[in-house]
Amino acid sequence: QVQVVESGGGLVHPGGSLRLSCAASGSILRIEVMGWYRQAPGQQREVVASITRAGTTNYADSVKGRFIIARDNAQNTVYLQMNKLKPEDTAVYYCNVALTTMDYINFERWGQGTLVTVSS
Repeated sequence: QVQVVESGGGLVHPGGSLRLSCAASGSILRIEVMGWYRQAPGQQREVVASITRAGTTNYADSVKGRFIIARDNAQNTVYLQMNKLKPEDTAVYYCNVALTTMDYINFERWGQGTLVTVSS
């Protein structure tokens, strides 16, 4: 059994900052890629940022220079530092984890999502 739990969402003013966290737990042998996605009302889910086990990162053009993704491999945790937030960043943010279990099964697991609202 593997669980993925996000935290850190909330209401913030435009220009402000928030830090999201996502922790994976359970029968995990190895996590290769951890990523953050978001889904705004009436929109499709889109990738925000991802990071490999080796630390290679990728960002959506809309967040480059404002968001920073980082991970702690020992804790199976990924973070998303969001700076200079804009109203268009308002969305439910989801964590996605690509992992291998102790039984050598590969699959992806989504978190439940955390709401980020950017508004004055």
